[in-house]
Amino acid sequence: MTTPDFESEKTQAMRPSFGEDLAAVISQRYSESKLTHLVTLPASKAQFVGWPEWVPAGLVDALKVRGVEKLFSHQAKTANLAWNGQHVVVATGTSSGKSLGYQLPILSSLSSDPTACALYLTPTKALGSDQLTFTSALLKDIPEFHPINPAPYDGDTPSEARAGIRDLSRFVFTNPDMVHASLLANHARWARLLRHLKFIVIDECHAYRGVFGANVSMVIRRLLRIAAFYGSFPTVILASATSSNPATHASRLIGAPVEAVTQDGAPTGERTVMLWEPGFIEGAEGENGAPVRRAASTEAANIMATLIAEGARTLTFVRSRRQAEIVALRAQEELSTLGRPDFARRVASYRAGYLAEDRRRLERLLDDGTLLGVSSTNALELGIDVGGLDAVVTAGFPGTVASFWQQAGRAGRRGQGSLVVLVARDEPMDTYLVHHPAALLDKPVEAAVFDPTNPHVIRGHIYCAAVEKPLTEAEVSAFGAQKVVEKLEVEGFLRRRPRGWFAVEKPHSDDPDELSPDSAHQQVSLRGGSGSEFMIVDISDGRLLGTIDSAKAMSQTHPGAVYLHQGESFVIDELDLDEHLALARPELPDYTTYARSDTDIRITSAPLDDEVFDAGGGLWVANVDVQVTDRVTGYVTKLADGTTLDATPLYLPPQILHTRAVAYTIDPLALEAMGIPAADIPGALHAAEHAAIGMLPLLATCDRWDIGGVSTALHADTGYPTVFVYDGMDGGAGFADSGFKRFAEWIEATFEVVRSCGCESGCPSCVQSPKCGNGNNPLDKAGAIKLLGAMVTLLGTS
Repeated sequence: MTTPDFESEKTQAMRPSFGEDLAAVISQRYSESKLTHLVTLPASKAQFVGWPEWVPAGLVDALKVRGVEKLFSHQAKTANLAWNGQHVVVATGTSSGKSLGYQLPILSSLSSDPTACALYLTPTKALGSDQLTFTSALLKDIPEFHPINPAPYDGDTPSEARAGIRDLSRFVFTNPDMVHASLLANHARWARLLRHLKFIVIDECHAYRGVFGANVSMVIRRLLRIAAFYGSFPTVILASATSSNPATHASRLIGAPVEAVTQDGAPTGERTVMLWEPGFIEGAEGENGAPVRRAASTEAANIMATLIAEGARTLTFVRSRRQAEIVALRAQEELSTLGRPDFARRVASYRAGYLAEDRRRLERLLDDGTLLGVSSTNALELGIDVGGLDAVVTAGFPGTVASFWQQAGRAGRRGQGSLVVLVARDEPMDTYLVHHPAALLDKPVEAAVFDPTNPHVIRGHIYCAAVEKPLTEAEVSAFGAQKVVEKLEVEGFLRRRPRGWFAVEKPHSDDPDELSPDSAHQQVSLRGGSGSEFMIVDISDGRLLGTIDSAKAMSQTHPGAVYLHQGESFVIDELDLDEHLALARPELPDYTTYARSDTDIRITSAPLDDEVFDAGGGLWVANVDVQVTDRVTGYVTKLADGTTLDATPLYLPPQILHTRAVAYTIDPLALEAMGIPAADIPGALHAAEHAAIGMLPLLATCDRWDIGGVSTALHADTGYPTVFVYDGMDGGAGFADSGFKRFAEWIEATFEVVRSCGCESGCPSCVQSPKCGNGNNPLDKAGAIKLLGAMVTLLGTS
């Protein structure tokens, strides 16, 4: 009697999974590309617990109608901690229902206290809209609750609605930018909410890293300070993707101890992960004759079309707004080629820059199944529930393991089987990961890196805090800002009085970008920029296209640059440095532009004893403060297939950055012993520098565009051949610090990716960089392999 059942179970276990069936179709259709790894992760069962006694019956009934009969264990634990006044972070998998962990205590509190208020902060509009829609619909089914009036307060909120929200809403859905620029800048208008603030939700808190994380941390700490001024001491509830140490990250973010809930009680469906390397374009040549692979975005569009044709609803993540549009169009064309024009009409793109009503419409169509495929920037990565998706395609590693799993988790949210495809870009990090799957699939997710005491970041925030309310000595100490306050006082921006430090306008200042009480909040940018912006204007009709931080203006809006805005293409005619204007004309060229630059770096202070070590054999490694002087010298134009078309010189003023760098120096005698003669040193160092920049995101939560590098055969400050890798933000963001702490691991991974690359003399998969200011010249791959291999040996014995 048992034999047939046993055979049935055995046969079922041997049958390919849903994801494996789809992977086989893709591999057969695109045989010129390479499937480097395929693994199916098993499903897991749910861990349920009962409802806390303090949750109102009406709320329980409304949730049961929506299918929530019991709570997952992590939902109940998070809710109980928050209800008891403990700051808490819940860090569980995508689609695990983290939001219910904060909805329960907030709605329960707001139902029993008719004056209580809550604030919800999100890094993306899509996520905030999703949470607001759920909350509003839920409250409509609980008429016995006191009016809560949940409402959005962001850049899309009409001006005429804002006063009503400030006066009536008890649950406001907003973002850190609006808290900084509106709530804190005009806190007297928000006195009602601040006086009765019981809870603050910080959703997807792992997104707050680098300079952005440091800025948001200061906003949260200023918010808690002003809330205390009005007499409230809210409980902070944070939600995060799984991370290596969520309690430490959350505590650093809010400046107070936080308890972590990390045991995931939600079920997961069977998930197949597929790592994919595009094939080469026959006859195409890149810089210095390097072979060119098909673009990850093009490959991803083809894969998405194939999956949709097979009946799998698919979400494709891309790196830019332009790619979101192009991938959707390419997938539509491919579906028509496959004989499914009906499916082609059900594919769309989603990205920032759309009108609010367009975003809401796309989210609704995706959730209800009308859309079969969507190509999106990371605007759809966080939190938002987009229904029964079967597959996710990621065009290029998104920068962190945490982001990869966030994107992967968009599919299979209903417990069904799913497929996740990572399509490698032609660069060192992606190449390494698809050929070393353990580094992606078996690695714990990263700790988010940011420094809330970065003096370059907190200077503006401290001044804003003094504008909001005079700073006391205790508050200055809590902010860790003693030296910053002293400097602001010496510069004439702060004045000390018996009640504390007051913000004042610096006398005799004609600089419009200088801090002042009236414009302080507008002068501080949370997104890591300088706070000073250039306006980009369409000269054909005079409309304002957008703004760009002055630190990026010369490299992205220089004369001749191709600039994209909401699906439209422009070419920059003029960059007016005095008026902070970039003048653009509509044009649709068949090329893209990349800036070229010269960079000089100087060490500004000697490293501390624990910031330098001798690895032996003529190798020294240090963590140092540096000044980087960068000058854009020209730009190159490239065709869509990667072929270089032209190079144009530019004459622009230099930009200066004070930041942190990890640096290593090598004795020339050691280089000679490695088989690297003096003539080959520049190319070897340059190639090793590029490869190291491409691999640092493996260890630090950064993108290669967040960091820069300089290599030189003789550096004035060290007297030796030296390589620097530095943070691309003023004051540093912690990335170089991570590289120093894990230097041996970093160099070993860099050596492996260069050594194992099959190209002859260097390509984008190993030592060429898409952002090289010198046009990837000189580069010596063979010399880099000798250097990196010797370093691995030295570091392994040091």
